[in-house]
Amino acid sequence: MRLSVPRFRPIPPEEWSGEAKEALSPVGAGSFPALNIFRTLANYPKLAKRWMVFANHVLGKNSLPPREREILILRIGWLCRAEYEWAQHVVIGKREGLSDEEIARIGAGPDAPGWSELDRALLRATDELHRDAFVSDATWSALAKRLNPQQLMDVVFTVGNYNLVSMALNTFGVQLDPGLSGFPAGRS
Repeated sequence: MRLSVPRFRPIPPEEWSGEAKEALSPVGAGSFPALNIFRTLANYPKLAKRWMVFANHVLGKNSLPPREREILILRIGWLCRAEYEWAQHVVIGKREGLSDEEIARIGAGPDAPGWSELDRALLRATDELHRDAFVSDATWSALAKRLNPQQLMDVVFTVGNYNLVSMALNTFGVQLDPGLSGFPAGRS
């Protein structure tokens, strides 16, 4: 973790204001655990309410298959050195069909052996967006062979959302939730 102490107190759900409860429902109400990211957002309910609409699209209503979405999220988390993001999405990625070996390879990037053409293009698009805020023609063409226009848009918005989330998590010092492991040994 970049910071060993959070810059904002993660507020327990039982202390959430009415506005925070509204903004972050169903988080903490039994449907989802009140993870540290949401406990941190409880400090700013107006922002949380508006961001949650977009975040719920990206994570839950995205037109990409969940496995491919998780490749994008894990790669941008890796590139941004967002250990909290990485840890949460390793769990989600496994649930969505990524193997331990594939997750380990995400850190190596698009040139690592073993990726399908689509997986390689997803990783490359993430790298390009992170580095240059632009997907090259070659990468776009590779993606467009397999993805429809909505999916192509969701590639960009998924990487963009999780780049923003990674910046917030790193800067705010959101700590790992209990039971999660951060980056593999050797990654800081």
